[in-house]
Amino acid sequence: MTWRARFLWNWNECAATLETAPSDLPRPPACARLPRVTPPPHWRDRGTPDMPAWLLTCSLPARSPAGASRAGCRFHSSASEFRVDASRYLFNSPRSRNPKPTLPYSPTSPALRRDRSRLRVQATPPPSAPAGAMGSTAREAEVARADFPDGFVFGVATSAYQIEGARREGGKGDSIWDVFTEDKERVLDRSNGDIAVDHYHRYKEDIELMASLGFGAYRFSISWARIFPDGLGEKVNEQGVAFYNDLINFMIAKGIEPYATLYHWDLPNNLQKTLGGWISEKIVDYFALYAEACFANFGDRVKRWITINEPLQTAVNGYGIGVFAPGGCEGEIARCYLAAHHQILAHAAAVDVYRRKFKAAQGGEVGLVVDCEWAEPFSEKAEDQIAAQRRIDFQLGWYLDPIYFGDYPESMRERLGSDLPTFSEKDKKFIRNKIDFVGINHYTSRLIAHHQNPEDIYFYQVQQVERIEKWNTGEKIGERAASEWLFIVPWGLHKLLNYVAKKYDNPAIYVTENGMDEEDDQSATLEQVLNDTTRVGYFKGYLASVAQAIKDGVDVRGYFAWSFLDNFEWAMGYTKRFGIVYVDYKNGLSRHPKASALWFSRFLKGEAAENKADTN
Repeated sequence: MTWRARFLWNWNECAATLETAPSDLPRPPACARLPRVTPPPHWRDRGTPDMPAWLLTCSLPARSPAGASRAGCRFHSSASEFRVDASRYLFNSPRSRNPKPTLPYSPTSPALRRDRSRLRVQATPPPSAPAGAMGSTAREAEVARADFPDGFVFGVATSAYQIEGARREGGKGDSIWDVFTEDKERVLDRSNGDIAVDHYHRYKEDIELMASLGFGAYRFSISWARIFPDGLGEKVNEQGVAFYNDLINFMIAKGIEPYATLYHWDLPNNLQKTLGGWISEKIVDYFALYAEACFANFGDRVKRWITINEPLQTAVNGYGIGVFAPGGCEGEIARCYLAAHHQILAHAAAVDVYRRKFKAAQGGEVGLVVDCEWAEPFSEKAEDQIAAQRRIDFQLGWYLDPIYFGDYPESMRERLGSDLPTFSEKDKKFIRNKIDFVGINHYTSRLIAHHQNPEDIYFYQVQQVERIEKWNTGEKIGERAASEWLFIVPWGLHKLLNYVAKKYDNPAIYVTENGMDEEDDQSATLEQVLNDTTRVGYFKGYLASVAQAIKDGVDVRGYFAWSFLDNFEWAMGYTKRFGIVYVDYKNGLSRHPKASALWFSRFLKGEAAENKADTN
């Protein structure tokens, strides 16, 4: 039995229509219109009307039959119908179908001819794996600090919700993740970030450990709900400002440069309730106000700013599929493109504020972080090569093309039609070149073939691609980490960096996240869990790829390992460990550097490193 949630919010209950439901079930309430919300003045000059905020997203439970399983606002008779797809965080549900047919496609179509012209930015791929690549973790790769230029930044990364905890301390308001995880079924191990790894109280311990390992930079995120608990930008929470001032001052005192992310998925819940979050254009103004407050309070010390982390994940998984906060509703995945549209505008608005009000005095830079797996064509067939380009368009091009070229990639506009919002001429002018550097989050690569499958979730169905794990020889593209979407493919990062340099006129690039996970093995000894030699091999291989890209002339300026600490991994909870520092969840959240952390320490000192952990 399937419940299909169809919804406008009244914020108390979710209105639903039933495809197949017994007559004795309670009928859903009527939909309600929310109060008018007047946007702040910054966005009014772009012509945004004062209008009712119609909300198209759903994160509250609808009424469902007894025993029904819940994922987002989708209710099915069996929880087994949901599984994690072989994709980063994307859940695959057979119910998430394209609400309208995909556009026709054939090897001789005009769409193919138009896409073919864009292949100049991508080198012709081999029909099989690069030499030595098949099944390799690159443990044999050799890389040294001397392979990187002086001034190259080596750091580690985290995010606020994943590590801070202290949900109800310091004047913080609720974020969408605070509310989302109150429903225990949302997270694999039924956990949340209320305490996380308690970085809020232990930041000095963490920064001291970071400094002792030799890292020169720390990419962290600021919790919007700590600065403006209601998100509205009317009154700054002084306790929140004080916490981040203390954090920033302490890391600088320890010789660590702060790289601050303004938004790493933890939207103030009040903005979701009153506006609908990122699907409302009004949020652009509130983000600009929040960014301005951060620039004003921290910009005298923070010189590298990131506006939004991985907007693709927020848009698709948060407002489309619904496995991330705030939780989307089935049949409405097209909303993800609206959420993404507003994130692009919000990014540009924040950069605009910085350049107009702070750049001259502070001298900093503002960038955007996008996530992208490298898409390697499965064969030399034209349709597979074009499919690989299309796959990159739907990741990298979705966000960078509007900023660099003024509009979405042609392949997206062709396939999405009216589902994809359009930029006005004023918008195009406003967003163009609003970026100082590109942050790349990269974990893995995949073979891509052209594929038409109406049973795919809409996000892949409309791309007309198949993501393949094995070469035509039968060998896997790389060794798999704990997550089924993550294969160890170091050469993919080398190709991706060269692609970005060639397509976007060699911008300044930081690899802002790169890493792999292992399972949380509760039966293993401390010595065993610290001996993460596969992760050491991962970092060696990927750093060697970065070094090679620099030799190719790509302007890569820094590399941040994900993550410094084991932490709350969103829908996976604490079941996956990405940290180079082990956090003992059963014994006071004590910290223990893994072999990968000690390898990094020796690498940064220019010393030869043995892959052995210190278990003391």
